[in-house]
Amino acid sequence: MGRHTPPSACRWALIALSALPLVLLHQEGRAQSPSAAKQNDALRFDVASIRENKSPDGISSNVPLGPGNVYSPTGGLFLGKNIPLLSYIAFAYRMTDGQLTSFRAMAPEWVRNDRFDIQARTDKNDVTKDELRLMMRSLLKERFNLAVHYESREVTVYALKQVKPGQTGPKLQPHPANSPCPTTLPDKEPTPPSAGNDGLPETCGGILLLPASAPHRFNLGGRNVPISLLANSFTGWGALDHPVVDQTGLSGGYDFTLEYTPDPTQSATSQNAAEDSGPMFREALKQQLGLKLESEKSDIQVIILDHIDHVTDN
Repeated sequence: MGRHTPPSACRWALIALSALPLVLLHQEGRAQSPSAAKQNDALRFDVASIRENKSPDGISSNVPLGPGNVYSPTGGLFLGKNIPLLSYIAFAYRMTDGQLTSFRAMAPEWVRNDRFDIQARTDKNDVTKDELRLMMRSLLKERFNLAVHYESREVTVYALKQVKPGQTGPKLQPHPANSPCPTTLPDKEPTPPSAGNDGLPETCGGILLLPASAPHRFNLGGRNVPISLLANSFTGWGALDHPVVDQTGLSGGYDFTLEYTPDPTQSATSQNAAEDSGPMFREALKQQLGLKLESEKSDIQVIILDHIDHVTDN
């Protein structure tokens, strides 16, 4: 990858490894509601194999494992290689960053660290990504005896607000209504992904890690993305200790870029990052996007782990 990803951002296998497209495809990035989940639990893969992988190989997946909708259709095939079980669970339940943080804390060590290969297929060739999530959910229940439930809890969050109400920063602008762009991933996305002539990703609906203007910096970009996507992703990219909730009041899709120097205390490249004169995350957020973070209490829906068993190869 040629650059270090913050530990918290590595929650999504999609972001953490260069073998996968560097896209955090949240779109609305919300976990499916409990009622909707019950209505769709019957969706299952027609055939599936799970094997533990203890090799030093890198991980790969033919489906982006982040909580967004954008992906290239696979003809009903799901292939995941050497991926932590936690990442499969997060994919299945479309966890937000905050939900993943709390779920990680209650999960056994082997769920966080043990890696598995999953090869599964459905006869539904036009399967959507959300349908794949539900099929993965059924598979995890069958093979790992996974059981979870949802709860609403009051927790400390960072509220994302405008620095000046009614005014965004120079790097955050409404997406032009007459400017369509593709929402499917190219067959071969360069690493790091390339930007268009305007410096933005060529694909709509996700956040990409783009080439930065200086070493040891991150340069995030998105085209036609909701502010809720930014809020949900900032917990990881900003190495924050609480979930971020959108309180900007901004609706619709936005184009943005955000370049910053990672916090030296959170980055493996701390010495190099400390020598960088670029703005830190919160400063860049204010200067470039016109947004700020304020700590407060809020009710959020969390996913509670009730039970899980270690699987034998099958």
